[in-house]
Amino acid sequence: MEIEYIHEPTDLQCGQAVLAMVLGMDVGKVAQELDNFRETNLKEMKAYLRSHGREVSDERIPVTDKSELPPLCMLSLETPRCWHWSLYCDGTFYDPEHGVMEDFPKANRKYYWEIF
Repeated sequence: MEIEYIHEPTDLQCGQAVLAMVLGMDVGKVAQELDNFRETNLKEMKAYLRSHGREVSDERIPVTDKSELPPLCMLSLETPRCWHWSLYCDGTFYDPEHGVMEDFPKANRKYYWEIF
């Protein structure tokens, strides 16, 4: 899958940016359809993906190393500043705040949900 990187429009829209990258959509349209321009929660993230034809696992899986990640997944990261949504696809991290990276952004706890 090819991902086009999207930087979060505001500090609170990392979830919308992750959804937009996975679905190949405009981040503003995602926020508008969610009717949410602030933080997203897991329930919103999963429901939005499913409503757009993507499946997402129900299980939250803790992760310590990128070798443990499936080909495509959304990440919930406890960064030094806040909880944060990020995206992993085929060896690359697409982080709405920090950019395209080869490894996780700095985070104390990391979880993922596989996207199919």
